[in-house]
This record gives sequence, C-alpha cells and structure tokens, in this order.
Amino acid sequence: MPEPLIAVPLRSRRDPASVFAGIAANSEHCFWLDAGPDATTGWSWVGEGTVETQPDLVRSISLTPADSAGGAAAGPFHGGWVGWLGYEDAAARAGAPISAADPDVPAERWLRADRFVAFDHERGLAWAWAPAAEAQSFAARVEAMSADPTVAEPGPAVAVARHVPDEYAALIERCRDAIRAGDAYQLCLTTRFTIRSTVDPLAAYARLRARTPAHHGGLVRSGDVALASASPERFLEVSDGVVRTRPIKGTRPRGTDPESDAALVTELLESEKERAENVMIVDLMRNDLSRVCEPGSVGVDGLLEIESYPAVHQLVSTVSGTLTDGIVVGDLLDATFPAGSMTGAPKLSAMTILHELERGPRGVFAGCFGWVGDDGALDLAMVIRSIVVHAGGAYVGAGGGITWRSDAAAEVAEVGIKARGPLAAIGASLPLGW
Repeated sequence: MPEPLIAVPLRSRRDPASVFAGIAANSEHCFWLDAGPDATTGWSWVGEGTVETQPDLVRSISLTPADSAGGAAAGPFHGGWVGWLGYEDAAARAGAPISAADPDVPAERWLRADRFVAFDHERGLAWAWAPAAEAQSFAARVEAMSADPTVAEPGPAVAVARHVPDEYAALIERCRDAIRAGDAYQLCLTTRFTIRSTVDPLAAYARLRARTPAHHGGLVRSGDVALASASPERFLEVSDGVVRTRPIKGTRPRGTDPESDAALVTELLESEKERAENVMIVDLMRNDLSRVCEPGSVGVDGLLEIESYPAVHQLVSTVSGTLTDGIVVGDLLDATFPAGSMTGAPKLSAMTILHELERGPRGVFAGCFGWVGDDGALDLAMVIRSIVVHAGGAYVGAGGGITWRSDAAAEVAEVGIKARGPLAAIGASLPLGW
C-alpha cells in the first residue's frame, strides 16, 4: 500500500478551476471531482495520480468503517483511487451478453491519488493532501498556482448518431413489445453520438460545467483518454458503513419563463409514466442493496423528489441501507452495477433485450466514476450527461427509460435534450431529427 497522505490547510482561498489548470499543465494523469461552479455546499477534489495497474485492488477494499481520525475535517476522501468503470464489464459479470469493447478507451481506469486538493465549499476552506515528506511543498505549490483556465470555443461539427430518430422510435416500439410480452417492466434504451475530430478535454469540461453545471460533475484525464461529466446522478455513496443510491428517472426540459417552468415541474410530478418508472427502479435498487445490507435496514429516504438543473428538471429518489460486515467494493458493485436506472427491470432480462436492440457497446457511458477511499468510503456518480474523449475524437451517450406508457416522439425528444449540452461543449450539434 502506498504511503498514507496527510492534509495541510491552505492559507488562502483557491479556485478549483485554476488549481486544476495548474496541475493539468504538468500532469499526464489528473482529476477534478467537481461540486459545480459557485458551489456553496459539498466538496471538490483536484489532483494528480498514477495509473493503477492492479484494478482488483480497488474491488478488494473493505467497506467496513475504518478509523478516520485526523482527516475528518479535511473531507471524506483521505486517499485512494479516482477513476471510472464502464458498462460492459459489469453487464458481463451479471451474466448478460455484451458487445465488443471500444478499442479507443479503457473500460476501467483508476488513478492512485498521489496528491490532491480538497475544497470544502460550505466553509470556504481547502487542504492539500500529500505524503508527509512533501505535504508542505505541495501546499506551497498550490498556493503559488495562477494558471488561467480560460478556453476558446471549438470549431463547429455535426455528430454522427448510432441510430437515426425513426430507427430509435422503432426500437422503442420493440421495447414496448417486450414489456407487453412480460419480459421486462421497464427498459433504458440508449444510443450514441460520435464526432471524429480532436477534442481538448479540459476546454470541453470548462464549457460543459458552465452550460450544464451539476453537483457530481468531473473530469478524469489519463494520457489521451478522458471522461468529462456533468452528471446529476449519484450512484453509490458509502459513509460509516451506510450505502446510499439516488436513482433518477423522469425528465422535463426547463421552461422559457417562470410560468412554463413551473408547469413543467407539475407535469413531471403528475406523470403516471414517470412516477411508475421511478418507483420501479427504486424497487430494483432496494432489491440490489438487500443483497449486501443488514436485513431490515434497506429503506426509501426520499421518493419522487424534483431536482432542477439549467437544462432539465429530474425526478429523483433515495434508497439506503446498512452494509453487512465484511462487504468489499467488489461485492457492492456485483450487487448493484450496472445501475438499475441505466438498465431497467428485471435487470438481467433488461440487459439481454437492450444488447439485442442497441447493437453496440455503451463503453464508459452508463458506467460510473468517482472516488474509492482506502478507509472504506466511496462516492460514485453515473456516467450520464458526459463526454468520453479519445485520440480519434469523442462520443456522447444518451437514452431514456421506456415503459408501456412511453410515447415514441416524446422519448426521441428526451434523448435530444440530454445529448445537446455535452455535444455543444465539444462544438457539435445534433444530427437532423434529434
């Protein structure tokens, strides 16, 4: 195990964007887990790391609470890994058929955090985390950073879609056929939008967070691949032996004025289709968590709550449970991942049907990203509203939950709403019809 990190408080307030620009200028492998621009709550982490060559070490971390004395004030993440997990490996572990992996982007990438800065947005404080021998020098380096995070606008491009709108609408009807036949209750049907041109992930993320800020955004760059995300969905959080998940199902665009905006919130709350879809995924996540939690401890902490973002309103629920002693990260992932909000229910049947319909890998999209701590804490978000960058270009995945009550035209429009922001951040527009 690498040398433990210690926290040194910074004397002056620093901007996470500037600190990341300073670190990224000299680091091939870096990360920024972002509570959002102008955040007044939550934590952000900006740092650099080393590619983990034994990713099974991450899966082996015990989630039994460990003593965190000495670091609690400096945030919940005291050292460990930052990275992502893709969809296909998890689907295969669950027994589902999968498409061939993307050759351009690793399905799993973890960076061992060598040093990082933790930002407490509520208190306006920050700490530099590094091995004891270099903690003071790293803090001094951060204090001296003055990198300019300004970015230029990208050149225009038109994305290429895996499915044209009419084809996607036909796939929705095939989902409804599967539901009518009793093979699924709900299916999360997705597609992909691709561009083949050079993308600067730092500039792309700066534009993405400015246009569609989110409380679980982030940028993980490793060599010539990167994940830039404005995810609004926390997948798994573990703290003090308690696991929480916050599935999102139900979306409406923002209105053009306060009256239309409020009407769209009401429409979302009163939609039988959206409410049924959300409740089905809540039940699925309750079942998943019950496999690794103490009997009787799994419950619903929040049901059908509205969260609003610059581009959309979302319907969100919260499920939690107390983990059984001895559970490790791999156990939790095997029980819950891929997330039910990105598969449908029943999960294995849904993944099998979707594999036949989608006809291509999801890759990092529909996976998860975030941090896993050495001490058994973790925080992972869903890879949605995201850009996956590689040497040959980039892709954006998007989709929606299909139920028997789904309207194909509305579902096609929802995919366009979800993909528009990430595509705009790389200078791309939606193909005709989306």
